[in-house]
Formats: sequence, structure tokens, C-alpha cells
Amino acid sequence: MPQRLSDHNVILDTDSYKSSHFLQYPHGTTRLHSYLESRGGKYPATRFFGLQYILRRTLTQRITQDMVDEARTLIEAHGEPFPYEGWMRIVNHHGGRLPLHVRAVPEGTLVPVRNALMTVTNTDPELPWLVGWFETALMRVWYPTTVATQSYYLREIIRAALEQTSDHAERELPFKLHDFGSRGVSSRESAGIGGLAHLVNFMGTDTLEALRVARNDYGADIAGYSIPAAEHSTITSWGKDHEVDAYRNILKHFAKPGGIVAVVSDSYDLKNALVNHWGETLRQQIIDSGATVVIRPDSGNPAAMVRMTINALASKFGTDTNTKGFKILRNVRVIQGDGVDEDSIREIIQTLIVDGFSTENIAFGMGGALLQKVDRDTQKFAYKASAAIIDGHYQPIYKDPVTDPGKRSKDGVLDLALEDGRMITKQYRDFDVPFEGTLMRDVFRDGELLIEDTLDDIRARA
Repeated sequence: MPQRLSDHNVILDTDSYKSSHFLQYPHGTTRLHSYLESRGGKYPATRFFGLQYILRRTLTQRITQDMVDEARTLIEAHGEPFPYEGWMRIVNHHGGRLPLHVRAVPEGTLVPVRNALMTVTNTDPELPWLVGWFETALMRVWYPTTVATQSYYLREIIRAALEQTSDHAERELPFKLHDFGSRGVSSRESAGIGGLAHLVNFMGTDTLEALRVARNDYGADIAGYSIPAAEHSTITSWGKDHEVDAYRNILKHFAKPGGIVAVVSDSYDLKNALVNHWGETLRQQIIDSGATVVIRPDSGNPAAMVRMTINALASKFGTDTNTKGFKILRNVRVIQGDGVDEDSIREIIQTLIVDGFSTENIAFGMGGALLQKVDRDTQKFAYKASAAIIDGHYQPIYKDPVTDPGKRSKDGVLDLALEDGRMITKQYRDFDVPFEGTLMRDVFRDGELLIEDTLDDIRARA
């Protein structure tokens, strides 16, 4: 059996071809400047999030002789050259600290696309290739940023509907989109940082891993909340003939004054459960309990099932009309957790408004579409070199492919600034002095994390 490789060797957290690049830059290159941007995509702006988490796990690690030796052995056997002397310079001259400088916009900031979100440069003139080596790891900020961005735009859809139909929009909004995505992502890490990205915008989640990341990396005691809820097995284990007993048992344990419990109700026949079980047999028990029971349809066309559910519950439990003229269910609410994405959210909301019901009656549970159905191209993220110092002279760097003008990269030492109320990327030549009016901050330098935001800080910006 081959010798096991370390799970924590950050030298290996790169693309194979990066190991040959130290031989490819022009002779005399002493500084390199790269930047990260969203070149466009589905949404007109991005909510930047997750860099602190990535920096803590990559650039703050101390490089050791063992890490260098391990990486060299693997990479050279893999068919690539390895910059051994450069990595050993980090070990011996820098005490293992990575000589890089990272600047970025504050996490939680909403930035229009085609603007620099982060810049990276080397602080040791002998190691300019290090800026590109860590592109792979740093680029992964696209994921939490894209999740936070999508979640934000969904929040704005729901917010607009609440402001139109509810007297309590700000109170209701934080719990209207609940994260069901933990089982639908590719890894525990994705669940944690993706789930936390959603919690920048909302307060409801069933992704426990997001709470762990929030506490460990963003200083949050409890980042989000959940409620007791049924799944199909806790209903169907009672058998079809005892479906109502399964519901009654749930009410017994969780329907307390002021409490909330959610119950999936389509294991057999949703209409029968609504009209007979909830609407007749258990109706008075729900009313007397003082709790809010949230009914979850879980199959069929989302808009049609929500419409049927809310109208059936309205006929059995009654409604009140708010000051905006929309109906609110008494004692019960509805959550739709199947087939939820931007299109179905819009359709469900519009259907309820047409029927005269407030958006206050509905919440959404979103799984794979929230945390998994995004990729780097959703917002067209790119990390590109844009300037260098070669033989003591400034050199702009950019690509401009004739076959795809949309991929033209920026040149210059870049900074994000506020100009006439607009965020705009400024291009200049000074590697070491930020642009006047910069919106970026120094977040990492020479192995040290310089700023540690809390989740509260980020939510305040958001």
C-alpha cells in the first residue's frame, strides 16, 4: 500500500499545472497582482461571503518541511516540476508563513457584477508564482458567494410579496425560506459553508453543519433556528389506517401554547388529510392547543398543491383579514418543501395573491436548488492576473480573446471604490497604496488573518 497523504497539506490544494508556472513567468518578475470578479451571470450583483472561512483553512496554515517533501514527491511522480527552493524559502525565511497579501470587500457586501471583489499579491519578490498557486483554493469563494446571492434575490421576491400582503413583513421575512439542503449537497463542507451563506439572509435552517461553521468561523452562538417536524416515516410507520393517530401523537408532544410544529400530510391522500383529519377530527385539538400547526404538502404541482391546501384549511379553520385586505389563516400555516426554486416561489406567491391570501400564510423549504444547483458559471466567476513588476518595470496583464469578448479580463492594480454613489473598479499602478476611497480591506498578510468578522457584522451589512 502507498504511504497515506496528509489531509491538511495546503500545498496540494491546487491544480497540477500550477506547479510548472514558476518556470513560465518572464525572468525578472518580482510582483504579481491577481483579482477575483463575477463577470456577469444570472444575477446583476453578488453578495460576497465565505472568504474568511477559506483563508482560515488555507493561507493561515504554516508550511513545514514535511509538507514540502510530501508535495514534491507526489507532484514530481505525477509528471510536473516542483518549485522546491521556493517552498523551502517559505519554510526557512518566512517561518512557514505564506508571503501573500489579500484585500477584499467586506463580507455581506452586495457588489454589482464586473467589479473586483478580492485582490491578491505576493510580498516576497522571489515568489510571484505563489499568487497563482492559490487560485484554486481562493476561487472556491464562488460557492458561498453564489449561494448567498441566490438566497438574497429570493429574499427580495418574498419581501416584495410580504410588503404587498402582510402587516408584519419584517417580522415574517427571516423565516420564510428554510434550508432543507444538507442531504442534497456533495459534502459536509458544502453543507456547512453553503448553509451558512443562506443564513446571511434568513434565520431558518435544518442544516446543523451550518451552525457549526457559524460558531467556529464567524463567532455566532446560534446562527439559525428550526422547529419539530414530521417526515414520512414517522407518519407511515403507524400504517394507513392509523394516519390520524400519527398526527394526534405529534400534537400531543409538540402542540403547546405559542409553539410551532410542521407535519407532512400527503403520505396517502392529502385532500383527505386536510378535510377530514386536520379539518374535522383534530380541528378542535389544534385550536385548543394554542400552537400553530404547519401543514406540508410534499408532492404534485407545487402551486396547485399549495392552493388546494390553503383553501381547504381556510374553509375549516377560518381566516382573518389584515389591513391590506388579504386573508390570514387561523391556527394553521403551510410550508412547501418539494420542487421549490425561484420559478415555483414566484408562481405560488402569485397564486395566493390572486386568491386573496397573504404571503404570511406560506413558507418555503428549499433543498438542492438552494445549495447544490449552482456552479461557478452561475455568476461567471474568474480569478485573473492583471499586473506585474518585471525587471523593476510595471507591466499590465490581461486576456482579450477574439472568440469571446465577454472573457476580456481587467488590467492594472485593481481596487473597488465608491464614486458618485456607485461601486466602480479602479485601475492604477501602485501595488502598495490602496486607491483613495477604497471599499476593500486588508484581510490577510504574511500568514495572518487581519480581520475576523462575526455573522452579526455580516448580517448588519446585508
